[in-house]
Amino acid sequence: MTRIKEEFIHEIEIEKSRFICYLNRAFSESEAREYILSIKKLHPNATHHCTAFVIGEHDEIQRSSDDGEPSGTAGVPMLESLRKNQMQNIVAVVVRYFGGIKLGAGGLIRAYSRSVSEAIHLADCTETMLVHCYQLTFSYDLIGKLDYYLANHEAEVIDKQYEEQVTYRYITPRDNLEPDIQEISSGKAKLVYLSDEIREVDVKKY
Repeated sequence: MTRIKEEFIHEIEIEKSRFICYLNRAFSESEAREYILSIKKLHPNATHHCTAFVIGEHDEIQRSSDDGEPSGTAGVPMLESLRKNQMQNIVAVVVRYFGGIKLGAGGLIRAYSRSVSEAIHLADCTETMLVHCYQLTFSYDLIGKLDYYLANHEAEVIDKQYEEQVTYRYITPRDNLEPDIQEISSGKAKLVYLSDEIREVDVKKY
């Protein structure tokens, strides 16, 4: 599942109405509601503060609010945008300043959906991934070869120790790099599996 990396704000204008979308992380319903309240305080004169959030490892908590817009024209399309983009532990608030031109039900649905979808696609996001943690011990003469190999095989070195020998701790989503490492080191490197971890990694956007 995908998560927002940090708070993100995106504004669009449709028929002279301003739609300002705020996205942020939230790991409980109370945290989401506190954030919603903070945005309402930031925009006390806005016409509407429509909201949606998805919380929980299995999306157990899903809520939305039209905040005075016609029923089903704001909160639901916002929530659907979060779902469609497989967002997790996220709260969205779209602040609307009415510009004097009515959009109609269809126009409102498109406006609120677009506001959230565009913000998601522009924001920096992360995704959770299962990685394996290993400890690798080897002689100094292998640093160059092993650095090159690890960097090109989805292995991120998270700790380096230089004593009588070199000791790396690295994480990788790949199951087993040991055969290659033993071939590179002529069987002299020592590789020890430590644990499996859930990590957040940046989503690459092209």
